[in-house]
This record gives sequence, structure tokens and C-alpha cells, in this order.
Amino acid sequence: MTEAPLPPTGTAPADYLELELADSRESGREAPPESVPTQQIAPVQPGPADPFAGREQPVRFPGSSGEHLLQSAYSTERRAKRFYDDQVLDHLNPRMKEFVGRMDMAFLATSDASGECDSSLRAGPSGFIEVLDDRHLAYPEYRGNGVMASLGNISENPHVGILMVDFVTEIIGLHVNGKARIVEDPDLRAIHPALPSEFERGRIPERWVVVQVEEAYIHCRKHIPRMEPVSRQRSWGTDDNKRKGGDYFAAKGTPRPWHAQNA
Repeated sequence: MTEAPLPPTGTAPADYLELELADSRESGREAPPESVPTQQIAPVQPGPADPFAGREQPVRFPGSSGEHLLQSAYSTERRAKRFYDDQVLDHLNPRMKEFVGRMDMAFLATSDASGECDSSLRAGPSGFIEVLDDRHLAYPEYRGNGVMASLGNISENPHVGILMVDFVTEIIGLHVNGKARIVEDPDLRAIHPALPSEFERGRIPERWVVVQVEEAYIHCRKHIPRMEPVSRQRSWGTDDNKRKGGDYFAAKGTPRPWHAQNA
């Protein structure tokens, strides 16, 4: 009985393949099969269904699937739907735009592609967040500590949450959730020439974060503390670590896990 030829196991020239086949015959090794059966992998089980997903909606219903599932589990659907219908917009109305235009700080939430989160503070003179139109706002990014935590997250995952709070007069807050993109200062000015050209202490933004508004809604005043602004002397431009508060929590000099890896 003639032995069936072994299939080649590589893409080398013919003479090398012949040597490989001869070596396989002499050593008694079994030839690799012409085809290997594909391993059957069990299908991934889908997560719980969004209770609102099956309903006819002309656009995406506000909130996340997790929100909707817990509303159903805890029987808060009617209250939640009333809030969505009464308070949640997919754009900035005139009163919201006026509110943004007088804010001097905002809290920013971002996460990377794997969902690891970061929160940060952005501040400036009143109106430092620019309302570009009903569905877009932009805030400036200046030279900082070089970490780029928020911008790095946005480069992986565009979803951001912004909370602006009036602690002084109206005692009310505004949430703006949406998708962000990073735009260099000259590029944004070419599109929006009305952007301010004079900034506090002469600083010019290196770039801007432009946010497309997907949800805008109120943060109720019930638990917002009233604050009173006071004057303070700031040490702008100083490199004095104590004045900057750079090591307020005495973290400098503490061993880090990554130090051992780089030793």
C-alpha cells in the first residue's frame, strides 16, 4: 500500500519542503491533518433586556439600560418617566445657555475605553465655557501638569458628563452629558471666529474640548449648599510648591508599585 503524501506544513521553497516531508516519514511523526475542526464556543449570553428598548421611540430614550432596569426593579418607572418628560432635553434651551454663560467652574467626568473613571474640575472667569449653539459647547484646555487625564480618556471614549452648579445665587445645577472631541485652538477659531481672544492673565488655550449635547437637565437645589464668594490672593506663575499646594497630601516620596518595575 502506497503511503499517502504528507501535506506541507509551511511556505518554504520546494526543496526545503521535500526535506521536511522526508524527515517526517523517517521519524514516524504523524502528519498534521488537512483541516482542524473548529472548536465550538458557546454563544455569549446577552445581559438583561432594557425594559424600555422594545417600546416604539422616535429617538433614543433618555438614560442608560442600567437606569431603566433598576427603575423597573424598584418600581420608580413612573417618577423617572415624569422627570425625563419634564426636565431632560437633547439640547440647550435659552435659559440653560444663559446659565452656562455665567458659570465660573464645572465638574467633569470621563472614563477610558475600559470604563475606568476620572473626575476633574475646570474653572475660569464667568462664561469660560462657550456655548457654540443649541447643541454644542466648548471649554478651553491650558498648559497644566502634563498628565492629560481627561483628554486621554476622551481620546479613547468620547462620552463625558459635565455638572455646573450655582452655589451663590440661584442654588441650582445643570447636567450636560454628551460626546466630546478635542480641537486645536486655531482649528476651532477658523470655524467659530467669535471665540474670545483675550483671556485671564493673557493665557491662550492650547486646545478646546467641544461637546455635542445629548442630555441636558436640572440638578435640584435640595442638597446644594449655599456659598459666599470671598476674595483671595493667588500666586499666579509661582513655582513655590507650598503656595501651589503641590504636595498638600504629603504623597511625594511614597514608594509606588511602578517604581520597582522601572528599577
